[in-house]
Amino acid sequence: MLIFGAVLSLVLIFMTVDPWLDQVGFLAGGFDVHVYRDGAWKIYNHHPLYTETTHRDLSYTYTPFSTLIFLPLLGIPFEAVTNTWLAVNICVLYVCVLLCWRVLGHRLTWRLAGMSALLTATCMFLEPVRTTLYYGQINLVLMALILWDFSRPERGRLRGIGVGLASGIKLVPLYFVAQFLVLRQWRAALVAASTFVLTIVIAWIALPDDSKQYWTKTFFQSDRIAPDAQPANQSIRGVIAHLTGHQVPQWLWLLLAVPVAVGGLLLAAALYNRGERLLTVTVAGLTSCAVSPFSWNHHWVWFLPLFVYLVQRAETNPRWWSAVGFLYLATGAWSYHWNDTWVVVGWFLFPPSWPIAQILLNCYVIVYAVIIGSVIYRLRTRPALDTQ
Repeated sequence: MLIFGAVLSLVLIFMTVDPWLDQVGFLAGGFDVHVYRDGAWKIYNHHPLYTETTHRDLSYTYTPFSTLIFLPLLGIPFEAVTNTWLAVNICVLYVCVLLCWRVLGHRLTWRLAGMSALLTATCMFLEPVRTTLYYGQINLVLMALILWDFSRPERGRLRGIGVGLASGIKLVPLYFVAQFLVLRQWRAALVAASTFVLTIVIAWIALPDDSKQYWTKTFFQSDRIAPDAQPANQSIRGVIAHLTGHQVPQWLWLLLAVPVAVGGLLLAAALYNRGERLLTVTVAGLTSCAVSPFSWNHHWVWFLPLFVYLVQRAETNPRWWSAVGFLYLATGAWSYHWNDTWVVVGWFLFPPSWPIAQILLNCYVIVYAVIIGSVIYRLRTRPALDTQ
């Protein structure tokens, strides 16, 4: 089954869309990694980071600390950055799959390494993963840091560093600091929070002007990324904007997002107490995407550990393959050819004239609701989340 999934995914990635097609081809992307490189170039050459645009007139939206992480990109020739980062990201994707198995309690064997390679190829067709690879995004690296934390012993001294570093690059992973607190893992929460603060201090020492600009002005400019109603905004706030066609008032977003955020933390804690370590971090990751003010479609790479979890279940109980199939269909990188030169990828970008367009426009939040509902149902109806 895994061999079939891997072959099918690679065929779909390279055959449904010309891999070299401008603006969407799998091998013709790299927009975001060039933004990262430009951010690093700006601080290296003493240019302002947030008041000037970067690659293709895009604004830099990450923390000042992130540019320090991206400095090694300056050592890669401009024309080689896209493919180099694509190769790195595929390797990180493989590491994420291996870390998922580790969180599940498996020891690395040659058989598991082979299975992980097949799963890596299969998951490349999940739209958030495919788009992360295409754009040269940082999502998989951040997820790997967080999974590394959750694969470590509860009382391990380094547990929390990954979350802290990920939060220092992009603020959304701060949600996992709250998850550590709810799990009463005080050391991990303290390590994560301290590491995050340290990233701010380091950046402030190295980049005082950019740090001041970011934390006093840029940080509060919520419209800097894109309008709330952008179809790729797959978050609760995005759903409201899609339905109303307007920017969402802060109070309305908080009214809905805060209960979901708290509920996600409590649900993940309940799963952790049942011994469901991977499902714990998965639910937290998916919830962080749902409650974020703006979640691009590629932020939902947290479907990947869920996919690994479901495959593990299906290995012992074939009935779980139906859940694997649902996730694959619901989050796959299905394409639609608008014309000979333009293709869109992902259910949320299918024609607005379709009768179910408003449903497809919010597909990841809907899938998230289905996942959360299914987890709650199993928690209430079974003494343990067994394989039955």
